Amino acid sequence: MSVVRDLHAALEPRTGEMLAFVKELVAIEAGSYDAAQVAKVGEAYGARWKSLGFSEKQHPLAERGPQRSFHFKGAGKGKLVILGHADTVWPAGSQPDWGFSADGTHAYGPGVGDMKGGLAMAWFAVDALIKAGHALPADLSMVLVPDEEIGSVGSRKWIEDCVRDADAVLVLEPTRPQGGGVVVGRRAVGAIKAFYTGRSAHAAVNAAEGASALRAACRAVLSLEALSDLPRELVVNVGILKSGAARQVVPHEAEMHVDLRAAYPEDIPRLEADVRRIVADTGDPRVTVRIEGGWSRPLFPESAGKALYALAEGLAKEIDAPIRPVVSSGGSDGSFAGALGRPTLDGLGPICHDTCSRREKIEIASLAQRGAIFGALIQAIAARGAAAVAP
Repeated sequence: MSVVRDLHAALEPRTGEMLAFVKELVAIEAGSYDAAQVAKVGEAYGARWKSLGFSEKQHPLAERGPQRSFHFKGAGKGKLVILGHADTVWPAGSQPDWGFSADGTHAYGPGVGDMKGGLAMAWFAVDALIKAGHALPADLSMVLVPDEEIGSVGSRKWIEDCVRDADAVLVLEPTRPQGGGVVVGRRAVGAIKAFYTGRSAHAAVNAAEGASALRAACRAVLSLEALSDLPRELVVNVGILKSGAARQVVPHEAEMHVDLRAAYPEDIPRLEADVRRIVADTGDPRVTVRIEGGWSRPLFPESAGKALYALAEGLAKEIDAPIRPVVSSGGSDGSFAGALGRPTLDGLGPICHDTCSRREKIEIASLAQRGAIFGALIQAIAARGAAAVAP
């Protein structure tokens, strides 16, 4: 008996149902800063899990909508956590000219791959396991995060508590389109914000009275970006610089956002210290700076994804599905699980192209294909527990 082949055969005829659920979720505009809409995604998604006998827990998160998790005590072995998120990068108002659509090959829309498609796929995979009579893991949790797209700052501790003793963690970020890439590791990700305050003045009449916050910020930009070392996968990028009230006024305020990426543990504290030092040196004692932020996503080592990837690779081969391991410079909630040393495999959702762009689309056929792999991974944990992913 091949569980993955049987699941693929069961899910393919339900592709239309899966697409209908994806459409339902995409229609709920759920930008990270719109707590009410993010909550609506949780309500719609939770109704599905509760229909399978899962119980719900809610944990309030101020200004971001509730953290939700859904739990089931199965007849199998092991503790398994599925990680997903309800929010998208797209704010309300994105859909009047860009809603859900499908052309037979691809489905389009805001958040269709990241990660409304993955959410729908996961539910159908578990439903297919139940319908086929497979035991679910002894402790199965679906954890739905409301603020992933803005770094899960409010959810990190909760996520870590959920995954700390898991035998395996499966993450519903989309599969990469090149060769079916799934994520076995992630780089550390940081975000630093600097808020400069100077003194305004008319640039011609009394320029000497002014202290330019913008000049102080600009002074830092080249030094910050010079910290990048691409061969070492060390990246510092100034992505936002805002300042100025009028052309003829010395700017008294400036705001700068800096993105950090690191691949090696020893680089992490040094890079943050260097960034803070450069940002703090305003070059003008009349200009002050307030610095916020730090490392938002820890390093997810490849060792955490190795055993689960080997299992997934074997399952993919059974249904001739493309698969390859990827180490990503982007972060996800899987980073928290991987950093704790829990066996973690990320990027298990449907195959997605142009994630987080207005060209975002998923391959429709991959809903059943990747869903079968995902479901077979769950069944393997239920059958063997921690032994299924033993090194």
